[in-house]
Amino acid sequence: MRRALLANELDARHVLVDGDRLPYLGGLGKTLTARAVVGGDATEPAISAASILAKTARDSYMNHMDTLYPAYSFALTRAYCTPDHQRLLELHGPCPLHRRSFAPLRLKIEAAP
Repeated sequence: MRRALLANELDARHVLVDGDRLPYLGGLGKTLTARAVVGGDATEPAISAASILAKTARDSYMNHMDTLYPAYSFALTRAYCTPDHQRLLELHGPCPLHRRSFAPLRLKIEAAP
């Protein structure tokens, strides 16, 4: 959220956050108000639109990553923790795209001999 607000060229004054917690927004050099909205993607048009844009951008990114790392079927699994993706990860090990901070992957790496 902080990176998005810092990169935003628009002069945002109010932020809607989908969820029950607000991120720390101090020190951005802007005066902002914010509101957390539980289920906001179903009730706030701006959050719904942002959710659709984020999903579309992620899908496009994962399609591109599939061309770089075809062994993981990123275009089909979108790298979500599906059984197919877990099987491919087990078979090939992690690639640079995999987040080592993701608990299931981190625990597997730590448990490896």
